[in-house]
This record gives sequence, structure tokens and C-alpha cells, in this order.
Amino acid sequence: MKPLSSILAVLSLAASALAVEWQELGPAPITNGTYTGRVSAIVCHPMNANLYYAAGADGGVWRTTDGGTSWTPLTDDMPTTAMGALALDPTNPNIVYAGTGEANFANHSRCGLGVFKSTDGGETWEQLAEDTFGGRCFSKIVINPQNTLTIYASITRAGGFPEMAAAKGHPGATGPVGVFRSLDGGVTWSQLTNGLPNLSATDLAIDPVSPTTLYAAIGHIFGDSANGIYKTTNGGESWTKLTGGGFPTATLGRISLAVAPSQPSRIYTLLTNPASATGGNASTYGAYRSDNGGTSWTALGSLSGLQSTYGWFLSVVSVQPSNANTVFVGGLDLYRSTNSGVNWSNVAPPHVDQHAVAWDALGRLLAGHDGGVTRSANLGNSWTSHNNFGAIQFYAGLSTHPTNAEYLLGGTQDNGTNIRSTAGLGWTQVLGGDGGWTQIDQANPLRLFVEYQGTGNLYLSTNGGGSFNYSGSGISSGDRNCFLPPYLIDPTNSTRMLYATHRIYRSTNSGSSWTAISGDLTGGGAAAIRSLALAPSDPNTVYVTTNDGRVQRSINGGSTFTLVKTGHPGWPRVTRELFVHPTLPLTVYLAGAGFGQTKVQRSTDGGVTWEALDGDLPDVPVNTVAVDVRGKLPVIYAGADDGLYYSINDGLTWHRYGFGLPNAAVVDLRIEPSRQRLVATTQGRGAWRIAIAIPGDMNGDGLVDFGDINPFVMALANPDVYAQQYPQMDADLSGDMNGDGVLDFGDINGFVALLSS
Repeated sequence: MKPLSSILAVLSLAASALAVEWQELGPAPITNGTYTGRVSAIVCHPMNANLYYAAGADGGVWRTTDGGTSWTPLTDDMPTTAMGALALDPTNPNIVYAGTGEANFANHSRCGLGVFKSTDGGETWEQLAEDTFGGRCFSKIVINPQNTLTIYASITRAGGFPEMAAAKGHPGATGPVGVFRSLDGGVTWSQLTNGLPNLSATDLAIDPVSPTTLYAAIGHIFGDSANGIYKTTNGGESWTKLTGGGFPTATLGRISLAVAPSQPSRIYTLLTNPASATGGNASTYGAYRSDNGGTSWTALGSLSGLQSTYGWFLSVVSVQPSNANTVFVGGLDLYRSTNSGVNWSNVAPPHVDQHAVAWDALGRLLAGHDGGVTRSANLGNSWTSHNNFGAIQFYAGLSTHPTNAEYLLGGTQDNGTNIRSTAGLGWTQVLGGDGGWTQIDQANPLRLFVEYQGTGNLYLSTNGGGSFNYSGSGISSGDRNCFLPPYLIDPTNSTRMLYATHRIYRSTNSGSSWTAISGDLTGGGAAAIRSLALAPSDPNTVYVTTNDGRVQRSINGGSTFTLVKTGHPGWPRVTRELFVHPTLPLTVYLAGAGFGQTKVQRSTDGGVTWEALDGDLPDVPVNTVAVDVRGKLPVIYAGADDGLYYSINDGLTWHRYGFGLPNAAVVDLRIEPSRQRLVATTQGRGAWRIAIAIPGDMNGDGLVDFGDINPFVMALANPDVYAQQYPQMDADLSGDMNGDGVLDFGDINGFVALLSS
């Protein structure tokens, strides 16, 4: 065995290594329904009927060149995958604009970081105007067809309940909104304020014949007397609110509109009632038409129920380009009128929640919704799905299988709970709605739990997902919840389970019935428990976080709790922000899902005191944290809004882990030491996995000791020989001591220090 000093002798030798790569797991698509995640915008090439771009609400920009058979992600390496608007330059459609930040006002409608521009059909991108628009969202981009350097954008606040929750405290979230104009192709922008209020602009339309005439929908979703439709005839220099001639005088919420391309004096609009503070009440107010550029308006046929009670999320209007009498309005479903809005027919695509309508070069209709992209060649009478792309938005609560490494179970936004049982990208939906937290009994994996949104909507399968029975007996439906309540199986006794609303429920009969065992763990109001964790080595130690910023600990299985921390903001929906050390029940890690707050913290005394482990992490929300504790130092993984970071020196320095993972929001992490892997789920780009290792363990015996010296030297000096002698090992993973993702000479000092510790 060579002494430590002999390691330095390899400095003159060349070392080569490949960084570890992420593997995409899907869904792409969900096979029994052919769905992918929410699409917020679609734009079609004006001459090539097979070329479309689709914006995943959280999945970035995608392109198809074969009419939707296959898709390519274009913006995975950009700073954000949250998308709100797309536009093509009408004279040079290789120029693509992507407005970031989804303007659909949900808690999961993340804010943006400016506008992305491509001049080569999406191959490369430039980020523009982050300082102008960061923290807010794009609802529409329109371009002057007679001077394509002149671009207009309608900008909104980020969504959520409470207001702007989806902005996660971004410092630009309260910046100016409304209509902005660029005169230099998107490089610089100015807010247009002469006649326009500083309120969210939820839609924008341009007259294609006289492009100095534009219409802006000001639609603050909670209602405002200034909401309405505004018109300019001088390119945005001044604006006038359209108030007369039959337009309603009631206070309105979100507004959408469209100009008929073949008859630009005709305008259609869909009006929504204001949302309440908790998101309800936003039903359809009505649809209106103007045939004279907004001077007078006619109320159209009834659309009752079109938007249910969440019209702040569902609102789109589009007119057939060749026929001003054929108009579509989207909400929960898609409705069509062929007589200028007098009568309506439901021509819904196969998935609910419509957000985008577009027309390709052959005049075919495309719809973007919570299930992806569908197309119709007959104005909605029949549809085909085109969803072979991975834009699924997972929620926290992924489960892995004890014996089948390919098997995953996870809940998704409006695409139910899904199982991946074999290798590949296809998943199978086993429960509908918004799929939430899941659990697989590790002692009997045929027994698994799933849920959909709301309190008590819990279901049990005893045949591996083949069928389900209700399992929420005893859980009060009136309890407050974080939309998708967390629940856990005791890892030491699978007949015992915990379920969290604003209080803790316990089952001692494998989920057949439940009993409330704690009091309210929040400060009241609308607050509920958003994260729940059991100590694996002592399930009587229970931790919770609440969406009013409380962290509490129980040492008696959840009956009583001690408040250990307050003022911990974060995302109001269910999270996995807590990670308890596998063998030390009082050591707990906490993620911080907000800008301007501590991102990763650790307590070694059950939450009494906390230390920040942020080091040089960027100021980006961290949604989830997981820790590999097998080595001499813990390896901390932080799932952030722009991907995954890790630290091998107790949080002092952080690096991105591996390559190939899109810069999407990582919302859940599952470490599997026995499989030497980490599984991550994202909000917008599906599930992924990657290999992990113990830093410094070069011979694979699970220890870091002098037996690792020779393999370390070998891996540096002759990586091919190392790979032959240790085929089960990855030199980059085990030998990376400085966190840059590869084994090289920069790791020598760290390896020596680790052996000496």
C-alpha cells in the first residue's frame, strides 16, 4: 500500500473521466390517455404545417417538426422552465420569443425571469430583460407585422392564494405590470402607462391590418374598478378604456380577448367574475362581441359553468383565421360558436382545463391544456393527441418499490397518480384528479396508498394498483388542508400510519380507519400542515411544517407537539422540505422554498437550534432536501427551482449534480443507498434518476479508509484499468472531492483531508 504522499506522484499523469449523467424516467406520456403536463401557449409556423412550438407551463419550450409525432426540448439549459407566452416573428419565423412566467395565477404558476429570444428556430437562446420582468409573468406577446422590431407584451403578477404565492418572494414580484413595448426586438422595454393602470394585463391583441391599434385586457383576478378592455390607436402611446355601448359596468376579474384576423373590427371577449381570497367565486361572467372596434358590444349566448369557480386559471379566446363568425372560448372545456357567439357547442378536447388555442398552416385547430397538446382537423368535432414529450408536473410524495427498481408511484398536477412499473418513459394512471402524496408498504409492496386533492380523499390498493378502495374513514372532510395532504407509513410497523390536515390523524389498522390525535398545529385561519416526516430510527419522533411558517416536533408519535421554529415561509402546497437523519432522530434538515430566505438548515437537537448550510448556494428557492449519510461527511442534495445542487462539505460550497437534468423545479428527492441512486421529480419535466456514491470510497466496501488509496491513484493515473478492476464503481462519483462532478487532480487535497479526518 502506498503512503498518502505517494498520491502526489500521479500529478504528472493524465486523468480522464466522464461526469455522471441523469436518466429521464417520464411520464412521456401517460399511456392510458396519452397525456403530458400543462401547456400554457402554442405557436405555429405560418407556412410549415408540421412545425409547432409548445410552452410547458413549467416544462420549457418544445418544438415539433413532424406535426406533433415527436418533440424536442429547447430550453432545458435556460435559467427557468416556467413559460407563459410564445410568439414568432411574422416576417422571419425563425425568430422565436418565449415570455417566461406562467400567467395562469395558480400556486404552481411560477414567476419568470424575462424573455428568451432565439434567432435560429429554437436551437440557441438569449435571455433578455430579466431586470425588467423578473418575478412576474407573460400572458401574451404580439409583434407588429409591419415593423417586427416593435413588440408588445402583457405582464401579470405571479399567481397563487395567498396572492403571489407562486412568486415565492422574488424581489421583482411587485414590480410594474400591464402592457410593455420594445422597439428593438426585445432587448429593452418600456411600460405603457398613458391611460393604462398598473394592474395585471391578462391578454393582448393587435390589429393585423392596422397594427398601431391594439386591445389590452386588464384583468386583476381579485377584481378592480379599473379592470376592463383598453384600446390604443397610436401604437401604445395612449390608451382609452372601452366603457360604453353595452359593455358591462360590473367589477370584473380575469379577461381574455381576441381580434378576428379576417375582420379586425370584430373583437370577442370572455369575462370572469372576481376571485375570492381563497380562489373561489371566479365563475364566468359572460362573453361579448364588438363589431366596430369596441365602440359597442353585444352579449353572447350563455356559457354558464364554462370556468367552474376558477376562471382565474381557465380563460382563452380564439377566432378562426379565415372566418370571423367561428370563435372558440376555453375554460374547463372548449366551446365553439359558428354564428358569432349566438349559440355554443361543447367541443372539448380529451383533457380538461384549456389554456391555449392556435391554428396551424393548414387551418387545423390546436388546443393546449392540462394534458398537453391536441389537434383537430374539423373544428373540434374530433381530436388527436400529440403528447410524446415529458412536461409532467409532479407534486411531492413520490414512492419507490422495495424490490423492483423500475417501479415508481407519484402524483401529478391534474393528471392523477401514475405508476411506472417497467423501464421506459410510459406510466399508467391509476387514480384521476390532482394526484398527491403516495406511499408503498415496503414490507408488502402490493399494498399502496394514493390520493387526490382535498381532505380525506385517500385510497388503498392491496393488489399493486390494480384496484382501489376508499381509505379515509374517520378523517373529517372539513379539516383544512394543503390541497394534497401528506401521510406516512411507519417504517417499523406498517399497520401504523399518520395523516396531516391542520392536525395529525393516526391509523393503527393499516389505514382502514383514522382518529385525530393532535390539536391544531397551525396558527388558525386557512393554514394547514404542508410537510410531515418520521424519524426512521424512532417513529415516535415526528416533525411537521405548516404553511403559516411553523415547525413542530413530537416525541410521542404525534399526539402532542413542541413548537420549535416560526417564521419559516415557503410554498403553501404540500412539500417534502423535511429530512430526518436515518439513525439520529434529533438531526433534521429543512429546505427553504423562497427567495431571500435560508435555503438549507440543519438542527441536531430536534429543532431547538438551527444552523444555515447555504454556503454559496444561489438565491433560488429550495423545495426539498435529502441527505446521504453513509460517508464520513453527509452528502446534501437540494432540489431547487432551477435543478439539483449538492454539497460534500457540510454546505460550505455547492455544485450542480451530474449533467442532463433540465433546469426545472425539483420538488421531491428519494435517496436509495442500496441501489446507489437518487430519484428526483420535477414540476414540469417529469421524473429523473442518477447514480450516487460515498465520496472517497474508491473500492466499494462502504468505508473510506487506507484501502481506498491505491484505487484512487489508479483512477487518476489509469482510469481504464480502474474501470476494469472495479466495474461496479464510478470513479467520478466516488473520487469527486471538490464537487465539480469529475475525478481529477483538484480532488487530491480533499481526498487526503478526508482520510486524515
